[in-house]
Amino acid sequence: MIAAQALLETKMLLRNGEQLLLTVVIPTLLLVLFSTVDIVDTGEGAAVDFLAPGVLALAVMSTAFTGQAIATGFERRYGVLKRLAASPLPRWALMTAKTLSVLVTEVLQIVLLTVIAFALGWSPQGNPLTVLLLLVLGTAAFSGLGLLMAGTLKAEATLAAANLVFLLLLVGGGVVVPLDTFPQGAQNLLGLLPIAALSEGLRDVLQHGAGLPWGDLGILAVWAAAGLAAAGRFFRWE
Repeated sequence: MIAAQALLETKMLLRNGEQLLLTVVIPTLLLVLFSTVDIVDTGEGAAVDFLAPGVLALAVMSTAFTGQAIATGFERRYGVLKRLAASPLPRWALMTAKTLSVLVTEVLQIVLLTVIAFALGWSPQGNPLTVLLLLVLGTAAFSGLGLLMAGTLKAEATLAAANLVFLLLLVGGGVVVPLDTFPQGAQNLLGLLPIAALSEGLRDVLQHGAGLPWGDLGILAVWAAAGLAAAGRFFRWE
């Protein structure tokens, strides 16, 4: 039942034009545009080496947070979740299926963005297992926050808030604009955001070949634990 529901969730997500815009088109355009046009000072080395990790982080956020929050919010509004909760599929299994759908979509995103980045001259370094750990923790953090928003706000409010957060974190989360361009006080605050921790952690590993970025992993773990716990506590199915 979980596999069937996960397959259905994935098909619905990939058929949604707005979801594809968030998950595929925007990250791809940002990667190609900022890698080929000298708009932002990304420091020494090829621009794609700086941008690729940040765009991967953006892809995770777009699927696990923005896309999931909007889709789940409208499913809740139209009574879809209420009906699914009354079906033989347990509620925990429904959440598991949604999580699997997010993971499948992220794999497709990462493969596509990686191929494009290689075509642009990307030279990644570091341990792939460390990258995987960062991506999994980032997915858990954003997924918890997305479900929390979808389960507590009205659908229209979720739509507006999720898109606003996406735009704000795109600019101030270290995705395409380096955090060191902001004042020191702002850097310290922005560095505590999950998108900044994921972007900087991936960048440390993939661009600089660093080991485990314990600070960024810790930030993501805290956000994941807090977001999932809050979603489990306050999520309303109706």
